Amino acid sequence: MLYYLFDYLDKAINFPGAGVFQYISFRAAMAIITSLLITMVFGKNLIAYLRKKQVGEIVRDLGLEGQKAKQGTPTMGGLIILGALLVPTLLFAKLNNIYIILMLITTIWLGLIGFLDDYIKVFKKDKRGLAGRFKILGQIIIGLIVGFTMYFSNDVVIREKLSKKESIINETVSPLTPYTKSELFSKKTVKSLKTTLPFIKNNEADYSKLIAFTGKDYSKWAFLIFIPIVIFIITAVSNGANMTDGLDGLATGTSAVIGVTLGILAWVSGNIIFAHYLNIMFIPNTGELVVFISAFVGATVGFLWYNSYPAQVFMGDTGSLALGGIIAVFAIIIRKELLIPILCGVFLMENLSVILQVSYFKYTKRKFGEGRRIFKMAPLHHHFQKIGQNESKIVMRFFIISIMLAVMTIITLKLR
Repeated sequence: MLYYLFDYLDKAINFPGAGVFQYISFRAAMAIITSLLITMVFGKNLIAYLRKKQVGEIVRDLGLEGQKAKQGTPTMGGLIILGALLVPTLLFAKLNNIYIILMLITTIWLGLIGFLDDYIKVFKKDKRGLAGRFKILGQIIIGLIVGFTMYFSNDVVIREKLSKKESIINETVSPLTPYTKSELFSKKTVKSLKTTLPFIKNNEADYSKLIAFTGKDYSKWAFLIFIPIVIFIITAVSNGANMTDGLDGLATGTSAVIGVTLGILAWVSGNIIFAHYLNIMFIPNTGELVVFISAFVGATVGFLWYNSYPAQVFMGDTGSLALGGIIAVFAIIIRKELLIPILCGVFLMENLSVILQVSYFKYTKRKFGEGRRIFKMAPLHHHFQKIGQNESKIVMRFFIISIMLAVMTIITLKLR
């Protein structure tokens, strides 16, 4: 909103300083500052309100150290994150940008699903919360919205790289570039289902090629493979974040690290100079997503003010489902979703630990008559608690792992 106001002031009356809102870097900085202020200033009041209304966490007795002390800690703190994310985005982003619209819809939709789950747990006193099938249905719906938009919207385009024979001298290339004729980008935008393959030279793959065997008109039916992939990614990452939200500050801090990395990837993917230098896909208008992800990072870091050990508030599913969905959709938009297993490695470990634990238990129960376990407890962070690790040490070590994975993700831009 402020972008449009200052854009009008700049053009109508040449208002001093109004032109600074044209710069993504300035608006991203303002977004992160605003989100931090919202979480730290209004977060305290919301926590007090939740405590007054006795919106406390119902903790299952798992026999873990320090678990009983968490009983009654205010939950649904994800409302703080959502507010600190949505307000700066609405203030500083270009709201007619298709990618910003998709991110806003994703945030609100998954936030509502998580809120409904928490509401049932807290106010209806039902520990099971929202039935799993309804959560999955909600994730499928947002997957359909994102998938259909990415496939059918004329605003979702890329600019193809030019071969050396087709290369042109492009004014936007930095004068520091040691050559003037090389593989640049076409001036025309095209619809494409291309995505980024890590560790591969000329690292682009087209989802439509997966059904090339069906005939020469295979590209017309590519949405039949693309949309299910989008749904799977959103569901997996959203549930992975939800699984990770079991220790004070773990999901929040990990999401902040992932957010910073996605911001860097969006910046270079939406900038023709960096995209050319790094030899990666150039996606017009994705630079605007840096404003959104800056608010995301500010919201998660600001939430750590109250969520770090010992937590004064838990985000609940209101926050965790939304965080995972935001990360998944953001990665899909900037065509970096195949980097998710690396970047979101902590989420992946948590998800796999549960899948392996449940699958092995059922298998051994059928074969031996009694179920056996791979881990002391799943998700994985509870396993380390069971073997005597301190909660804050587990969280810090997972942070370190997430930072290492984030660095590896950035390295893939040049490591091929």
